[in-house]
Amino acid sequence: MSLGSKVFSILAVLLFVLVAPGYAASSGDGHGHAFALTFFWIAVILIVAKLSSLVEKIGQPAVLGELVVGVLLGNLFLFGINTFVPIVSNETILFLAELGVVILLFQIGLESNIKELTGVGFRAFLVAIIGVVAPFVLGAFLVGPLMLPGLDPNAYLFLGAALTATSVGITARVFKDLGRLKSSEAKMVLGAAVFDDVMGLIILAIVSSIAVNGGITLDSLALISMKSIAFLVGAILVGQLMATPLGMLFASIQAGVGMKFTLAIAFCLSFAFAAEMLGLAPIIGAFAAGLILDPVHFRYFKDPSVVADVRNAVQDAPHEIQQKVNFAIENHARRHIEDLIEPLSFLLVPLFFVVTGMQVNLASLFDAEIISAALGLTVAAIVGKYVAGLLSGPGVSKSIVGFGLVPRGEVGLIFASIGLGLGVISEEVFSVIIVMVIITTLATPPILASLLKKQSRIEAQRMGVKQPVS
Repeated sequence: MSLGSKVFSILAVLLFVLVAPGYAASSGDGHGHAFALTFFWIAVILIVAKLSSLVEKIGQPAVLGELVVGVLLGNLFLFGINTFVPIVSNETILFLAELGVVILLFQIGLESNIKELTGVGFRAFLVAIIGVVAPFVLGAFLVGPLMLPGLDPNAYLFLGAALTATSVGITARVFKDLGRLKSSEAKMVLGAAVFDDVMGLIILAIVSSIAVNGGITLDSLALISMKSIAFLVGAILVGQLMATPLGMLFASIQAGVGMKFTLAIAFCLSFAFAAEMLGLAPIIGAFAAGLILDPVHFRYFKDPSVVADVRNAVQDAPHEIQQKVNFAIENHARRHIEDLIEPLSFLLVPLFFVVTGMQVNLASLFDAEIISAALGLTVAAIVGKYVAGLLSGPGVSKSIVGFGLVPRGEVGLIFASIGLGLGVISEEVFSVIIVMVIITTLATPPILASLLKKQSRIEAQRMGVKQPVS
């Protein structure tokens, strides 16, 4: 298909997306019609989210495209197009978006594990602590009060919290694309990011509880901190004890893929419920559930069909070939639960990011105070993580580690949306955080890629190897 045909096809889809919902809204009524229109809106969100993945062709993560397209759809009313205004108040879509963020944190937990938390070393832990504390202090106690005076103290806490965690997927993609995923810097960044996630979620739990309960005292701060840590530690301990017996029980009833999927999702939602009952954000429970579940807990279930087929196909092959094939497909067998969850995330996670983007009011960005606050918060976001990189110790590039921790991506969006949902932050402050997320997400890949390429050239010169001109 030629470029012109692609552009025409995309424009045709966008025209249909713009016109059809308005026509449907004016040509029908009734409860069933409302559901049908909701179905169509969900389809529209998924389509534009996928169209937005064009940003990947210029080296940007898909989440950025989903966020930007959400901002565009949510602000078409500025041009007299009100087609999508009802989406941000549609209870069904908002529920599915909330479920999407729970599934996302469950996935992040699945991709981490307890061994990573204990095996990355003290230096990564130190980098993570500074990388959480420095931006939080800068955002909550310096940039926030200085650039946005007169806000509720809880709003400043959410500003700081939004700066804490790292969207490690963006950084990992850059390391992977440049063949540097096994480097010391990559291990340091990825290891620190695991601790970042945990500490960031604890801070989120603390500031959310403070916002809900009102006020802040040393006693309440200590209680909330202990509750958050106790929940994560307790969930991990209890979950580790429960997971294997539950796996055996469910597998004895039916060992197929459906039961395996049911056990994983039930685990995720049950822990999300438990976190909510304890006054914590449900995403903390979902993250804990993912952190707990390990491939060993599903060893009583059947292998994925493709793994079983490959093993059957080579069962008569020489032993050496069987060993190689089994080694190659073992990772696919171990990751099967992540592969099962992924299609669900394809449906729900884009809803969260697009709907989050739709809540940004671009009109507020015409305010010089808002723009300056967004830029100030972005500087704090970068400086806070870069300072952490300076403490990464000898043997690694401090600049690479520092910039590797900069992107906020989906994690910053989650914190901002929770603050908006609780009524702690205004639409203007929400927009400030979104601008910070967009800038840090956009800026990191090219800066990090440049630093990594420079490091590769220096290493090649030391070894006397010529580097191709890029």
